[in-house]
Amino acid sequence: MPSVTHDDAPPLADLMPWSVAPLRLGRSWPAAPDAASLKARWDALLKAEGPDRAALLEPSRSRTTRTAVGRLPGVAAGTERLERASGPCAEPVRVLRAPFDEQWLVPDHRLIDAARPELWRVADARQVFAVETPDGPDPLLATSLLPLFGPGRVRPLYRRPGGTEPNLAPGLLDHLAARLGTRPAPLDVLAWTLTAARETSAVPLTADPELWEHGVRLGRRALWLLRRDGERPKLPGGRRPYVRAPLPPRPLTLEYDRDEEVLRLDEGRVSPVPPDAWEFEAGGTRVLERWFAARTAGGEPGTLSAIRPAAWPQSWTSELLELITVLALLAEVRAERAAFTVPDRITAAELRAAGVLPPPAPSRAPASVLDGHEEGPEGQLVLV
Repeated sequence: MPSVTHDDAPPLADLMPWSVAPLRLGRSWPAAPDAASLKARWDALLKAEGPDRAALLEPSRSRTTRTAVGRLPGVAAGTERLERASGPCAEPVRVLRAPFDEQWLVPDHRLIDAARPELWRVADARQVFAVETPDGPDPLLATSLLPLFGPGRVRPLYRRPGGTEPNLAPGLLDHLAARLGTRPAPLDVLAWTLTAARETSAVPLTADPELWEHGVRLGRRALWLLRRDGERPKLPGGRRPYVRAPLPPRPLTLEYDRDEEVLRLDEGRVSPVPPDAWEFEAGGTRVLERWFAARTAGGEPGTLSAIRPAAWPQSWTSELLELITVLALLAEVRAERAAFTVPDRITAAELRAAGVLPPPAPSRAPASVLDGHEEGPEGQLVLV
């Protein structure tokens, strides 16, 4: 982690004041590694009636087939109670189910215990969600997708759609501009935070322009790998992973040979897989092992989770190769970040003296979105 000379670094909770608790599904079946299974699960739910439909839902205190809730912002889904639902499945959306694990979700408010509509209102192509990860080596992860994991808070970079009104302490950008001699963009502040944040969720800041640029460059690389925007990441020639032996239709085991740098999925072989990619952990678990388990674990018979692909889709192989690449490159970023130091800092005391901290109470609440109507329970319209 970054080393510092003293402890008066401003907390992340003050620098990015608005945060939201992570989404809570309440049942696992509305999310899956493939979209087709989700639509099949929805069809199976609607084919059942009465008590059978109620049981398939896997009801909770927050959601039963009789629960009345509104539509999630920005998506098309029914709002009638599930006991009477008859329409098509809402089109699945891409989400981050776990660190580095992109999956699909049915964006239907009736299926999700705590969907956090305030996050859906600001989710678009410009948005970046910073997710606190207190149990891992990275205090913070960033994603362009809605994150479905906790326990840390979710901090959107922007408070409104379209990349407007950054979720930063009012006056922070002005203060940094005065001290650095150039005004950073909101994404630069997030990039710096990814580089400098500590396990305590404090964020050392600097007034040294060269050090700032170094930290931002490192954080921007992490952002590119975490978000996978634009050009796809690649390892140098000769180090790019390929399928050396075809994967079986339904692989059951995952093993790694460090000497040969081979990842084995039953008799299938992928190589080269750098040791750093295999050992890469998040939340105390190897990322590749958790990713594989999510695609091979069978659901309990008779439940909607048991509806899964009959064979390993080719798209999963492509995702696996890219994930190996991303983890190998992120391991290099981790090593650089571990050596990153912030000796001369803008302290929390300085920001308090400048009136930047503490942030005003309204900055900790979601912004009002007054330019759109949302559908409430049973088709009623609500203004937010």
